[in-house]
Amino acid sequence: MTKIIVLFKLKEGASKDDYEEWARSTDLPMVRNLKSVDHFEVFRSRGLFGSDGAAPYDYIEIISVNNDSEFNEEVGSQMMGKVAEQFGTFAENPQFILTNSLDN
Repeated sequence: MTKIIVLFKLKEGASKDDYEEWARSTDLPMVRNLKSVDHFEVFRSRGLFGSDGAAPYDYIEIISVNNDSEFNEEVGSQMMGKVAEQFGTFAENPQFILTNSLDN
């Protein structure tokens, strides 16, 4: 199973409250409804363990994908294109990291 880890900071001027409302009302339900997705979570960074320093990213998303080719088709749909466009109004240079577990 592929897990996609998305790391990003909010764009300058983007509201944390507006992003989180959009994530709860649009992003989470839309992505969770994809047949190719088993699980999707969004996390807000709190800081760095053992340090008073700020985390390098504001948010982390973890998407558990059960079928890579189906996922690529689904995210290519017009509806998901609109969601991606909305995400782009909030996220500054998001990093989409494809992963596989060492246990598999």
